[in-house]
Amino acid sequence: MLGLGVTGDAVVRHRAAAGDDVVVVEDGPTGEDAYRDRVATAVGAGATIVEHPVPDRLTELAHGADIVVPSPGVPLRHPALVAARDAGVPVRAEVDLAAELATERGKILVAVTGTNGKTTVTTLVTAMLDSSGGAALGAGNIGLPLLDAADTDARVLVAEVSSFQLACTTEAFRPRVAVLLNVAPDHLDWHGSFEEYAAAKARVFANQRDRDRLVFNGDDDVVARLAATAPAQRVAFTLESRPDMFRIEDGMLVDPAGEPFAEVGALPFSAPHDRANALAAAAAAFAAGAARDGVERALREYPRLHHRVARIGNTGGVQYYDDSKATNPHATLSAVAAFDEIDGRVVLIAGGRNKGLDLTVLRPLAPRLRSVVAIGEAAHEVQSIFHDEVPVTLADSMSAAVAAARQSARPGDVVLLSPACASFDWYPSYSARGNDFAHEVARLSECGVA
Repeated sequence: MLGLGVTGDAVVRHRAAAGDDVVVVEDGPTGEDAYRDRVATAVGAGATIVEHPVPDRLTELAHGADIVVPSPGVPLRHPALVAARDAGVPVRAEVDLAAELATERGKILVAVTGTNGKTTVTTLVTAMLDSSGGAALGAGNIGLPLLDAADTDARVLVAEVSSFQLACTTEAFRPRVAVLLNVAPDHLDWHGSFEEYAAAKARVFANQRDRDRLVFNGDDDVVARLAATAPAQRVAFTLESRPDMFRIEDGMLVDPAGEPFAEVGALPFSAPHDRANALAAAAAAFAAGAARDGVERALREYPRLHHRVARIGNTGGVQYYDDSKATNPHATLSAVAAFDEIDGRVVLIAGGRNKGLDLTVLRPLAPRLRSVVAIGEAAHEVQSIFHDEVPVTLADSMSAAVAAARQSARPGDVVLLSPACASFDWYPSYSARGNDFAHEVARLSECGVA
């Protein structure tokens, strides 16, 4: 096992319980309590922990293994993975092992991937199945390791899967229902090219068969091209007026046959990407056995997720939204588009650690923006994109960013944290970044700022 995070912990527990000899390699051990607790659990299960191994030791361990399981995010060029591939040792993701276990136990696997919207759709599909009386459980990249989910009584496992995880799957990863939401440049620093990234996403359906189902975005050219090669039955969703797809027609969400299952006006969201996610989730849920009333109920009652265009405050006539989960430009473009119908304009807080992506695609947002506050390692990159279009302020902390946004915003405007970049320059996670933003916004109200 490479890495002893949440995923590594699950793999160690399951493989040790199955009687395997488990060796954990950890390149960057920490003194944090959570890590030390996982070490104690692993050792108690009989695993061997190897911290900071030298290259020769890594090669020796890889050559002597039956399989090597990398934690999500471990680069494919990691010496242990290179050595394993050279020696013909299988490299398998945790979700690959979990899919095999789920199949053995007769469970239905729904796998959801895409550049953006994965968590929302995974959560929605799970809620739709639960509302239909099914025993469904959301897992994977959403939080709960898929191996742990496969050990529960849930009949349907709805897994959010990332490109990191999919890159190390085998023929064992065969979801009954696969969902491909969208594919836009992301994680190019890890995959090396957009082509490799897209190919990893396509592995969500690569091992399906003709009786399985692929739900895909008919409006995304890259997705449609990839889906054309799928071996499964295919069903598309669209925001355009296109027959034979899940779509919106006469104010209703309808299936490919034109049968309605939810009223658009009754949904608690109105942004285009939210409606696309609703159509995708419904298509997947129906394929997994959901009932129409269960799908409609889940859509009507669905709460917005934290850190995904979530309204967190209204101070001085300015609304503040946390979209910290937007770690690529595609997500930020969608987020700003969600405010096209407001009377005011958007003050955008953007920046962080760029993942090798082209941030210049954000430039067309300029007409909708009141100003830009640039943060993090990519602050100067963001500044160069907008400096001759809208006012740009550089901020060296979230406190300074919120203060600058407040100064720029006018009543009726929206201040939107939608960074288009990863958080790891200033924060350990996008959620920590969003929480800090919310804290600073709350301070405006506490201080009586108007």
